[in-house]
Amino acid sequence: MSTQEQSVDLVDAATALALARVALFAALAGAFAFVSFEYPLSPAPVTLQVLAVFLAGLFLGPVWGSVSMAVYLVAGAVGLPVFAGATAGVGVLFGPTGGYLLSYPLAAGVIGHLAHGGPSLRSLDDVGLPRLVGSLVAGVVVIYTVGTLGLVYFGGLGLEAAIVGGTLVFLPAEALKLVAAVGIARSDDVALD
Repeated sequence: MSTQEQSVDLVDAATALALARVALFAALAGAFAFVSFEYPLSPAPVTLQVLAVFLAGLFLGPVWGSVSMAVYLVAGAVGLPVFAGATAGVGVLFGPTGGYLLSYPLAAGVIGHLAHGGPSLRSLDDVGLPRLVGSLVAGVVVIYTVGTLGLVYFGGLGLEAAIVGGTLVFLPAEALKLVAAVGIARSDDVALD
């Protein structure tokens, strides 16, 4: 009596690895949301989530970086407490700070596209420092543009108050996260190969 086994690969190894990385960076964004504290000058808290957006765009590229941040948003929307202050739910996405969160997939995509020079992932060792920093600055612009508009639309703030309280007060913290992202990207100890 002989038995034959057949296997069917649902996805190839490269896709499986990419999906694992997507899950990793979505989880990283959720973990970084727990590093959160209220900032008296703003209705939005200070968190490390933006660092996760930076790293997703840099290490996963525009497509998978965007997907990882979309997975993060879906996880929070369905009830996992992965947003700042261990909050969750669709209401958070359409609350005063929802614009920041909703910008994450777009920002990761912009960062990845600019850093890698297109939709294909390339080694970060081949990305010059000006291009690396420029891509992260562009990501900050996306996050704070959409976040400010969210404060106006969902939070009921005037545009000037939203710009001052939702953007300008955070720029020093974003500069530190940008430096951290560049340091991580340039580290010999970090490789997703």
